[in-house]
Amino acid sequence: MKLEGVLQGRSGRRFLMVARLQVIIPRMSKGVRELPSVDQVLNLQPILDLGKRYDREYIVDQIRQAIGELRREVKDSGSGRSREELLERVRERVLAAVEHGEQASLRRVINATGVILHTGLGRAPLAPEARRAIENAAAGYCNLEFDLDRGRRGSRQSHVEALVCAASRSEAAAVVNNNAAAVLLMLDTLARGREVVVSRGELVEIGGSFRIPDIIAASGARMREVGTTNRTHLRDYAEAISAETAMILRVHPSNYKVQGFAARVELRDLADLCRKAGLPLACDLGGGVLTDLRQWDLPREPVVRDTLAQGADLASFSGDKILGGPQAGIIVGREKYVKPIGRNPLMRALRCDKLILAALEASLRLHRLAPAALARAHPVLGMMTASLASIEERGHGLVAALSPPARARLQPEIAPSTAQAGSGALPLEELPSVAVVLRPDFCSSEEFSRRLRRGRLPVVGRIQRGNLLLDMRTVGDGEVDLLAAALAGAVRGGA
Repeated sequence: MKLEGVLQGRSGRRFLMVARLQVIIPRMSKGVRELPSVDQVLNLQPILDLGKRYDREYIVDQIRQAIGELRREVKDSGSGRSREELLERVRERVLAAVEHGEQASLRRVINATGVILHTGLGRAPLAPEARRAIENAAAGYCNLEFDLDRGRRGSRQSHVEALVCAASRSEAAAVVNNNAAAVLLMLDTLARGREVVVSRGELVEIGGSFRIPDIIAASGARMREVGTTNRTHLRDYAEAISAETAMILRVHPSNYKVQGFAARVELRDLADLCRKAGLPLACDLGGGVLTDLRQWDLPREPVVRDTLAQGADLASFSGDKILGGPQAGIIVGREKYVKPIGRNPLMRALRCDKLILAALEASLRLHRLAPAALARAHPVLGMMTASLASIEERGHGLVAALSPPARARLQPEIAPSTAQAGSGALPLEELPSVAVVLRPDFCSSEEFSRRLRRGRLPVVGRIQRGNLLLDMRTVGDGEVDLLAAALAGAVRGGA
């Protein structure tokens, strides 16, 4: 194509401009030309039905995304499809995308890993009382920060503080959103700008890259390391104390143990040293135990009230581990230290909401029960203390619930297994268990495991020696039929 034009210069002279433009129009494949428009898809009856429930812009976004995906596929394949076929594919994809969007991202999962307090799967499952408390608090308004007796503003801490103090025999308590926040708050309140003395053998790192040195640094305090990785003596602490010392921090190594040539200062001796020096002794207990586990023949873990009785001024621990409640960080100890912590401006940033406090209150009330009743009402303790016979019976129940075709394709077998407490609790303790071992004949164990995870009710097991194991210690009695249905669905989808 030739384009001619006349340019007028400043001097009045006229210049003839001749340019040749080559216009290249890419050849559009037949398949791309046949793609429907957004309006065409919007006028389909199933899409019109969607419009009665969903926002129009949301539906249009799904249509555009589906058309865009098909456009790329047609270009890549180079094959042509009819307009009717492409329109039907867009319709199917829009309906599938909307249905998928209805599924919550945070979903219930059947835990068949054998790890009771599985961090990735939400740690402690809540007791029925805690679930009802959440529903009650969420159903309408609640007295979160309102004193019903006095008819005026109250404190959200009041709903749990008395229960925590009674269970731990402490003077005061405060609750924040997790134990890392509890440690940070203690340090920020009592040691900002000064030194915190801590043993090198207690500079732990737990899941999610939580490191004690990082928390100390974030609080504005300075860390003073003493002792060695495996041995720290009382004199190490005593020699480190100076005018700059604000606190001695004791950290429970809940996710590992140092054995052999090792030494650790007794808590009472460390408390005596702090008292003579006029310093607070704070203990990070990690999981935290309100009731001695040895009464259920489980290994000993530091009991919160014993820690305070031995002289600790402060202690912090998690609410969602062996305590069996929601994620929370609990601080207990002497009132002279806890009250300033409660007035720290960070408290507002780290506080719990009404749903967490409701679940925590209900979970704490369970610890008033006698040991046998507590183990029955407490899901975590129930799993930890379940007998092998009951677990094996659950495994046989799962196999029996499978249809004959599903059993033939999965070849299930009952076998011994080993479960764990998880989340840093009882790190060396292995709990004998029973697993249902699956050997699918139509795909690999890894592929079948993937299909189970992507099911309507996801199931998470573990791969061991090329087989898929479903550990029945962490599967509830009420989940056996649900698990059987999930297995049957994965077989139908993959056979």
